[in-house]
Amino acid sequence: MAFTVLIPARLASTRLPNKPLADIVGLPMVVRVARQAAKSSASRVIVACDSADIMDSCAQYGVQAVLTRADHASGSDRLAQACDLLQLQDHEIVVNVQGDEPMIDPLLIDAVAQLLIKMPNVSVSTSCHAIENEADMGNPNVVKCVTDKHGMALYFSRSPIPFARNAVAQKPLRHIGIYGYRVGFLRTFPTLAQAPIELAESLEQLRVLWHGERIAVHIAPQAPGTGVDTPEDLALVRQLLATP
Repeated sequence: MAFTVLIPARLASTRLPNKPLADIVGLPMVVRVARQAAKSSASRVIVACDSADIMDSCAQYGVQAVLTRADHASGSDRLAQACDLLQLQDHEIVVNVQGDEPMIDPLLIDAVAQLLIKMPNVSVSTSCHAIENEADMGNPNVVKCVTDKHGMALYFSRSPIPFARNAVAQKPLRHIGIYGYRVGFLRTFPTLAQAPIELAESLEQLRVLWHGERIAVHIAPQAPGTGVDTPEDLALVRQLLATP
């Protein structure tokens, strides 16, 4: 079953202005992300952006893009509009690859898509990996996840979970910000009321669980490549990609 990669790209960024167009070894970051995603099994890779500048940059490098509204509250809202613009059918699958992940592993993209292909009754998929660094457990910027025996997400939190009152068999999992969606659910998602737990944790995926939908979790063997949130991240990625 084919799937589409959608890459939300927003020009405004508080920590790194014009982030999607930041130069990384001769290419705009969003173009690097798209080219990396194209190494997956996706039938096509499309940037969903909010700016004519991003559209022009994508066109210059032969990357397909669609122009969405600038006032979307979240990336998932932007992707929902992109699905409408592309006239995707409700049964189709899209994978949301963040526009600041120029080192995304194409095999990770495939794995997240395959979960939905194998599980027709699941609306959303994502990925996690084992936390090995104790400091990450207490870091609120590291989102933790616990799953059930079937590999479905039970909860996501910025706090350490589960609380280790006794020995815990399951290793703590760190959430990776990649999602697979069935298009029909992605269209519905922006219409769902925000969940109290979503607002408390500031984690949008908790809205999915609160409304009774399931999230299938792929356990990745390792942490993903370096993403770009800050100028320091950008400098590191430039260094890594410039090294032969």
